[in-house]
Amino acid sequence: MESKGSGRFSMSRCLSSGDTVHASVVVTLLLGVWCASALEVSVGKVPFMEAMNGSTVLLPCTYSSCIGIKNLYFNWQYNDNGTFMKLCDAVIPVEGVEPRVQVYHERIVFVGSSKHNNISILLFNVTFEDEGEYTCFARNPKEKHRNHSAIFTLFVVDELKVVDNTVTTIIVSVVGGVIGLIIVVMVTKTVVLLILKKSAEKNAGIRTDSSSATASPL
Repeated sequence: MESKGSGRFSMSRCLSSGDTVHASVVVTLLLGVWCASALEVSVGKVPFMEAMNGSTVLLPCTYSSCIGIKNLYFNWQYNDNGTFMKLCDAVIPVEGVEPRVQVYHERIVFVGSSKHNNISILLFNVTFEDEGEYTCFARNPKEKHRNHSAIFTLFVVDELKVVDNTVTTIIVSVVGGVIGLIIVVMVTKTVVLLILKKSAEKNAGIRTDSSSATASPL
């Protein structure tokens, strides 16, 4: 009797353990689906750029969500030595509807489009004071107000660095010269072989004619 009781107890423990593992797998899968559909904001593969003093620069930003958006709130902020200054903000009601953007900086213009999930801005007449970090932020109520942000860094210079392409030019010239030489050698070889072939055929024809002329008196 005791052994039967122990068996039932062990089986109960195994079933309980199996249920726990099953529940863990389900939770993990649900979290994976949630993470895959979560809101994501991006400022591109290269999150920084150099701009000349006085130029106009594009501060790029796009958003994506697998489950769509509703009343998506976004803004741009500039990090001024730890103090965040809001540059613009807006709410996109639904996908494809253009937002009414409030701009709080005289040299900022919104150039994005909700049709392309784009919330980029232009900064005109860049000055050295504009150098620093710009944060693109978005919040999607449809995803239980999940939010995400990305930072774009701007460097302002007097003039853009001139890349010295001397070494590259030399390498390209050498490679081009070698390729050209190979082509000339191949063409010359082909022509010589063709001339030799024609000459051999001509000599063979002359021998044949001579043999025929010698044999004819007989």
